[in-house]
Amino acid sequence: MTKLNQLRFETRAIHAGQEPDPLTGAVVTPIVHASTFVQDGIGKNRGYLYARSANPTRLTVERCLADLEGAEMAFAFPTGLSAAATILEALDAGAHIVAHDDLYGGIYRLLNDVRPRSAGHKVTLVDFTDVDAVAAAVDDKTDLLWFETPSNPTLGIVDIAKIAQIAKGCRAISVCDNTFASPYLQRPIELGIDVVMHSATKFLSGHSDLLAGVVAVSATAPDGLCERIKLMQNATGAVLSAPDSSLLLRSIKTLPVRMDRHCQNASQIAEHLRENMDAYGLATVRYPGLPDNPGHAIAAKQMSGFGAIITLNVLGGLNRVEQVLKHCDLFHFAVSLGGVESLIQHPASLTHKTVPKDKRDAAGVTDDLIRLSVGIEDAGDLIADLQRAFHPV
Repeated sequence: MTKLNQLRFETRAIHAGQEPDPLTGAVVTPIVHASTFVQDGIGKNRGYLYARSANPTRLTVERCLADLEGAEMAFAFPTGLSAAATILEALDAGAHIVAHDDLYGGIYRLLNDVRPRSAGHKVTLVDFTDVDAVAAAVDDKTDLLWFETPSNPTLGIVDIAKIAQIAKGCRAISVCDNTFASPYLQRPIELGIDVVMHSATKFLSGHSDLLAGVVAVSATAPDGLCERIKLMQNATGAVLSAPDSSLLLRSIKTLPVRMDRHCQNASQIAEHLRENMDAYGLATVRYPGLPDNPGHAIAAKQMSGFGAIITLNVLGGLNRVEQVLKHCDLFHFAVSLGGVESLIQHPASLTHKTVPKDKRDAAGVTDDLIRLSVGIEDAGDLIADLQRAFHPV
């Protein structure tokens, strides 16, 4: 039989970490609902004790995710934020964190409001698209570097390999939030990153019907990091349920075909908007695949596709922004992203509302910013929907 690590991503997304059920021959991994497992004696069992510590269905999706990310181990969580919080639980109290100043609002709240109070973590925010600024912000007492690329929502592109080098130079753990790209488009561990996290609610799930998070740890991460994260996940109980693990595993099987269509549609729509900015009343169109987009060359080097997220700065103030949001039909006005259906949202009042306005504005999350999550519908229909929304009758 061909070894899985010799197969292409599309094949591994369907088969990695999985075999037909030995009892029934079922080709789909069974959902094991059991909360507890019979022990064969003191210290003797069949690999399972209690479902919080291990569950066969969850372990299957974790093995698949580790394979796709090129990780030593992966862990499945009930949300992206619980995944992020568990990474931080692996740090000592008083740890120094250097973080991207352009982060999802929930991560910003966790790093700046929760952890400094609960664990005394010291957080320095810096623009990770400026490698020199990151290098200047770290020292031999820095414990962790945290960033996302493309960033949410301004689509800032971070040079992953260079950040990995900086982290190794000061012996800090490097964490990349890979939610916007998914392992199909970008694999930070292969570029030297220690830990990759996802809100698996987004592209990994892809159908807006599941909350989940993922942490994947490199085999070259600092000694003991895998074990610490595993311990903290078990100790805090932040585990993905068996039914949700099955649903996530099912969704991952179609990740490559969905991402291909997402990228194709987003590229077509971004080019259309860029060519018709005056007609749409746009100040900017951001998409990593546009040749004049900041960071395009870096994105082309480290990504195999440019993703499904487009951000727009709209002329005409907040009233016009709301008019556009309310007049879309196919682009539903809702938070989240990465589903097969297209979504449109206003980060300043929704996902990034917890970030103070002065910091939002400094990071480019201004009141005139709209974020599109382009789905897999027909691109022509989506363009027509945007035309109607920007020019309502």
